[in-house]
Amino acid sequence: MTSSPRFLRLDALRGLAMVWMTVFHFCFDLNQAGWLQPRQSFVDDPFWTGQRLVIVSTFVLCVGLSQAVARQARVPTRRFLRRWLQIAGCAVLVSLGSMWMFPRSWISFGVLHAVAVMLPLLRGLRLGPVGWALLGTVALLLPAFVAHPWFDGRWTNWIGLVTRLPVTQDYVPLLPWLGVAAWGQAIGLGLLARWPALLQGPLPAGRMAGRTTGTLAWMGRHALSWYMLHQPVLIGAITAAGWLLR
Repeated sequence: MTSSPRFLRLDALRGLAMVWMTVFHFCFDLNQAGWLQPRQSFVDDPFWTGQRLVIVSTFVLCVGLSQAVARQARVPTRRFLRRWLQIAGCAVLVSLGSMWMFPRSWISFGVLHAVAVMLPLLRGLRLGPVGWALLGTVALLLPAFVAHPWFDGRWTNWIGLVTRLPVTQDYVPLLPWLGVAAWGQAIGLGLLARWPALLQGPLPAGRMAGRTTGTLAWMGRHALSWYMLHQPVLIGAITAAGWLLR
């Protein structure tokens, strides 16, 4: 069986989110090390919280778009399960690593945990673009109208219907973020049915533009590996620089 062709524009969009995330985390790490002055608040400063919102939204939207592509390509179950196990395993590693670095605010349900839960739903529910759009809208709006203290606990806050945000380094609950992925699926199915060139078209030509978008597409193809490696590399580099400058 021949492999499915790459959707380079989708890869490049995912790669763009990874670049922005890397810059964001680099600033976060510099702040943690005390190298950003004045010291920044990544929890409540709209400059930083707004960036996080856009980064996570783009990444999760790409998850939905990718599942629309996988549905059209009829990706076999074995390949899906292999990828799902990789993501779920990395989510566990993120939790364990955050327990070591931030024992009081470790990550119990971050972006990889959310993707691991979303993927079986995105693959298993056989909805059309309208159905996914409706589901996405409900998922986006539900947390604004339904909340209960029972969902505030460590083992239930992953659902998202909380009355207060948990103390954690990353929190991407199923609701409302499933709504973003569902809308990605709806948009992806709609584009593939009517305007497939918007996703399948070639990257911009030209030396500079082609090199830039080609690099982004490469990063998008290796997004999971980049996600897992970039923080240890950044933290290690900042720590080493701190030692050298003492």
